[in-house]
Amino acid sequence: MKKIALICAILVVVVSQLLAGQKLDLKRIVNGEFRAASIAAVKALDDGESYAQISADGKQIVQYSFRTGKQTGVLFDAATARGASISRVEGYVMSPDGKRLLIQTQTSSIYRRSFTAVYYIYTIANNKLEPLSDGGPQQTPVWSPDGLQVAFVRDNNIYLVKLLYNNAESQVTKDGKRNEIINGLPDWVNEEEFSFNSSMVFSADSKQIVWIRYDESQVKEYSMQMFRGSNPSREEHAAYPGFYTYKYPKAGEQNATVKVLSYDIKSHQTREMQLPLDADGYIPRILPTSDATKVAVFTLNRHQDCLRIFMANPLTTVCQQVIEDKVDKYINENVFAHVKIMKNSIVLTSERDGYNHIYLYSLNGHQQRKVGDVLQGTRVGDAGHTIVTDVYGYDETTGDLYFAALNEGPTDQKVYVSHRNGKTDCLTPDKGWSSAVFSKDFKYFICFWSDMNTPTRITLRNTQGKVLTTLVDNKALADKCASYDMGKRELFAFTTSEGVKLCGWMVKPADFNPQQQYPVVMYQYGGPGNQQVKNSWDIGMSGQGAILEQYLAQQGYIAVCVDNRGTGGRGAEFEKCTYLRLGELEARDQVETALWLAQQGYVDKDHIAIWGWSYGGWNTLMSMSEGRPVFCCGIAIAPPTCWRYYDTIYTERFMRTPQENGDGYDSVCPLARVDKLHGALLICHGLADDNVHYQNTAELMDALVQADKDFSQLVYTNRNHSIYGGNTRNHLFRQCMNFFDAHLK
Repeated sequence: MKKIALICAILVVVVSQLLAGQKLDLKRIVNGEFRAASIAAVKALDDGESYAQISADGKQIVQYSFRTGKQTGVLFDAATARGASISRVEGYVMSPDGKRLLIQTQTSSIYRRSFTAVYYIYTIANNKLEPLSDGGPQQTPVWSPDGLQVAFVRDNNIYLVKLLYNNAESQVTKDGKRNEIINGLPDWVNEEEFSFNSSMVFSADSKQIVWIRYDESQVKEYSMQMFRGSNPSREEHAAYPGFYTYKYPKAGEQNATVKVLSYDIKSHQTREMQLPLDADGYIPRILPTSDATKVAVFTLNRHQDCLRIFMANPLTTVCQQVIEDKVDKYINENVFAHVKIMKNSIVLTSERDGYNHIYLYSLNGHQQRKVGDVLQGTRVGDAGHTIVTDVYGYDETTGDLYFAALNEGPTDQKVYVSHRNGKTDCLTPDKGWSSAVFSKDFKYFICFWSDMNTPTRITLRNTQGKVLTTLVDNKALADKCASYDMGKRELFAFTTSEGVKLCGWMVKPADFNPQQQYPVVMYQYGGPGNQQVKNSWDIGMSGQGAILEQYLAQQGYIAVCVDNRGTGGRGAEFEKCTYLRLGELEARDQVETALWLAQQGYVDKDHIAIWGWSYGGWNTLMSMSEGRPVFCCGIAIAPPTCWRYYDTIYTERFMRTPQENGDGYDSVCPLARVDKLHGALLICHGLADDNVHYQNTAELMDALVQADKDFSQLVYTNRNHSIYGGNTRNHLFRQCMNFFDAHLK
């Protein structure tokens, strides 16, 4: 065995030497050959000692030990389950009592987070698999707390399945209708901008279903022309194109009206909650509590600067306000992703003091604790403040609160525990980017760590931070990358002529010569709260260790990314200074980046390019028309071009309505400054982009034509905002690389 191991080791070295100096292939990058290995669909089990995940082949749901990382059982096996037969597990939902699983198959995507699927009920004790429903695919099934009922949505209506009655199915609502009434699911704009796909819960006693009802009948429609295309092919449009029409409220327009209803399972009575909500207000979350008389309902005003949490009684319909949080300019959307409702506590984040910190309340709204000021024992970030980036949970028995934060500047994230006595410990001291999945009893956690030059390592640790075992080391990927001509990824910072400190990263060619001048390609996103500059493997236009930037470096470019004003990780003042005039300061900072690069002796100042996707496309257009002609060329992929064309929730969060801020919409946009556009421009867009509509590019094209500006355009048939499917992404990136080569070399 030792001799075999030695031979294998020698072969690895020899192969690495033979492959040294390999050049990256664009298609292999797009196909994910450099994607780091990970573990998918990890869920902590209630025993506190175990977690589950789907096997690599999608056939099993496997149980592992949090202490050793070793397999301790198989919760579900498609090959041996009795009853119904499925070919693949695509997701699962464990029942609260741990006795059953909902197995997700035949998933069909709708929008970014919504999908339909065919679900099966699997009973662990008797190894039996049964369909949840025979009436067609379902959406967002929810277990009752007693584990004996499942509610789900089909065709905008709520259905209930009772396990004790031979899986009897009944229909709870009957008014659901496409493009009119939605029960238990958010509409397009709420799903996209509040990041959730289910708005339905059970009461703690399993006797009531409580949900949000959306009436979008008065919301204006948007239609996207659809063709046959391929991957997938839409044969219904083979001879004549068709249209996909859905409700999309643009800035300043009518939103869906919302209300909260409850359904008494025994009496079949439906009640409307007496929720004090503005006529144009939002309900961004509805969450269960441990009290049968309380369901937590979150509300926002249309300006999104006042968050209120109500405890709604499903029986009496009375809604009692327990928390109100008012902040300057707007509430960050991540508040809703980070909220935790425990048995007796509510954990909420807020930027009310200018930095994202944690506030601990009782269920009645009494503030008990604040977490996230200066953390002990470490150098703090910008202006001496900690910024909380995620909340993992609160142990009510010990008073320990687990979270992630930026505490040593904006580029490194670590995992912390704050104790009841105020002391805070760092559980992941290594520089880089750490995140975690904790066991239910908070005795263990799975740590995901990487830095700019090291692929993700996944370890099991105890809650003192001690590594117990390594689950994934990605050594094979690291060795593979070492066999290519990879440049080093480097962090840097500089100060603009306006005195603003900006952070960035850079990838230089492996054979970089400081005496030589290189063309530069600047990638950015730049949108509110977003962060691209991190000491993490997951950076760059295509992720995977900035692999696309490495490809550019191999072609003789320097690749650069800088986070402009408005981005996250540096507190509310830095992030919200772009309020009401999105794009103005962001573009100025990208131009300042180009000017700073031009002063570096190794940069060819006449050949600097900029590109980005979505907001990054907007930022590209704004930067190329900022007035200072620093960019030789640029590529805008799926760009917004006027915020009047984008949705209510996102746009108004940062811009208010066009009725209130007409100048911010009309004078600070690429359409208004098209005459200042400098440099060769390529615009890329999917015709079926449900997020940033093709309308944006169509209007920009006309403005460019009328301003007599040359440009190139790529349009992708039936592709959404992500522009993928079949060979699409490979084609897109190859055209982008060809464009850079044509204009920078």
